[in-house]
Amino acid sequence: MKQGVMEHGVMDHGAMGQRVMKLSALIPTTGEFGQIVRHARLADELGFESINCSHIAARDSFTTLAALASVAPQVRLGTAVAPIYHRSPASMAQTAATLDDLSGGRFRLGLGTGHRVTMSSWHGQQIGKPLEEMRGYVSVVRALLAGEVVPNGSRWSSTFSFTGFTPRRDIPIYLAGLSAGMIRLAGEIADGIVLWACPASYVRDVVVPELHAARLAAGKDPLAFDIVAAVPAAATDDSGPAEAGIRAELHRYFGLPFYRTMFRTAGYGDDVAAYDAAGDRERQLAAISDGFIDDLCAIGDGNSVTKALDRFRSAGATNIMITNIRDTDFGATMRAAAGG
Repeated sequence: MKQGVMEHGVMDHGAMGQRVMKLSALIPTTGEFGQIVRHARLADELGFESINCSHIAARDSFTTLAALASVAPQVRLGTAVAPIYHRSPASMAQTAATLDDLSGGRFRLGLGTGHRVTMSSWHGQQIGKPLEEMRGYVSVVRALLAGEVVPNGSRWSSTFSFTGFTPRRDIPIYLAGLSAGMIRLAGEIADGIVLWACPASYVRDVVVPELHAARLAAGKDPLAFDIVAAVPAAATDDSGPAEAGIRAELHRYFGLPFYRTMFRTAGYGDDVAAYDAAGDRERQLAAISDGFIDDLCAIGDGNSVTKALDRFRSAGATNIMITNIRDTDFGATMRAAAGG
């Protein structure tokens, strides 16, 4: 059955005002393109709410989604997420509007700040004040899409205007959020939030309360907001390779300031301390505890995957975005997550 979907950023509700839970997939942009197409088609066939692409050092996320729009004609398409510093607001608005138009209004724009080391070394851009710069960036993008006067800002401005083409003015914008400040900003100005490497306990204890408070303070309905939690998942009878794979992926996040702060707040300060005290990479991998892996991931047989995803739903996530763990069968995981 088709999952509940968002229309222009507003959550569908079931009977008695209950939220309709949704299932999405992060489609890897690495490897053979035919496999990317197969994953997208499978998500469409299984009734996933959306397919998403990260903006990493592989295929461009926007171009990949444009190519997938025709082979997966029902699901929504989203960036999860695109850094704001690698495109001007005008370029971002134009790209988003084009992808939304060619997909028949199925696109949502996921934005994040990225990390200082990558924005500097990859794009020659400096992250100054992330909250202020994100707020200004989103305001310019929204104004451009709506054909309105662009507000003055300390960093972002534009005189761009669409000519001979009118974009959908209310393309949903989601923000990546880790810190309490960015979470609150998302609740105030965005249509949803994308959570990456956030354990279920952090979703429950930090994300949901902060979003609820921010939405109320902004005079907005807390229920009319999408909480997308990325959950590394692997349906497998042998959890060893999957656990090794996710530790290898998490290794770099334990070295990034934004994530280290979030891990400590989530109650895994001991893991961060053990990682810092480790003398080599193997010890650093071992420092990522089983408890952290269990809190973050959905690994095991189909029943185990379902229970893990239900933990995130119980924690307050409204949209579970399963992500692939290296050296595991993502197709099998997608089927297990969908109950197939």
